[in-house]
Amino acid sequence: MQLMFHYDIWQEAGTKFDFSTIVESFAALLKNPVMLGELKEVIVILIDKVNFIEKDIELDFALPLKIHSRYNRDEILAALRFHQFDKKSSNREGVALSKALNTEALFVTLKKSEKEYSPTTLYDDYAISEDLFHWQSQNRASPDNASGQSYIQQNQLGRNILIFVREQNEDEYGNTLSYVFLGLPDFLKSSGAKPMNIEWRLAEPMPAYIWKESGKLAIG
Repeated sequence: MQLMFHYDIWQEAGTKFDFSTIVESFAALLKNPVMLGELKEVIVILIDKVNFIEKDIELDFALPLKIHSRYNRDEILAALRFHQFDKKSSNREGVALSKALNTEALFVTLKKSEKEYSPTTLYDDYAISEDLFHWQSQNRASPDNASGQSYIQQNQLGRNILIFVREQNEDEYGNTLSYVFLGLPDFLKSSGAKPMNIEWRLAEPMPAYIWKESGKLAIG
């Protein structure tokens, strides 16, 4: 959680600012009363806007994320230990696999445009129902290779799949949108290869606003 907050404030590894420890990072923030005041105001506003119940997730490692809450990419990568205090991960892909945690994060943007994505990354992702999600893998995945088998044999391998979904890249003001954490799904079935079309069953039904936005894409 501390590392997530560090990246929220600074967006870069601590070494970029000559911080030796995360304590030094927070100490620098404490020296800026104006920023602290603004942070407190923003937190109050955001708390007032909360209209959902966030839920805990049970994994075999500590994960400071709650189902149905929103997180930016840096927060997620910090929570999954890709970002370290002294080094920021360079991961910008639609997936992030941690072999150490046996966990893979799927980053899904529902509304994609050819302006923002290449033809090879315009993946077909949408909700089938409140607890079923259709996801298209990266182009390297096939039922015949290790990448595809890691999804098909998810339960046998004990692989944690975590789905993070956002409506689009930016909001109406041009700000980068954060992702809604949909939790830990189970593999149901797949079809095709390079990419694979996979259906996941969510343990917790997705929030109504995400289901409404995502469900539109299923019918075109």
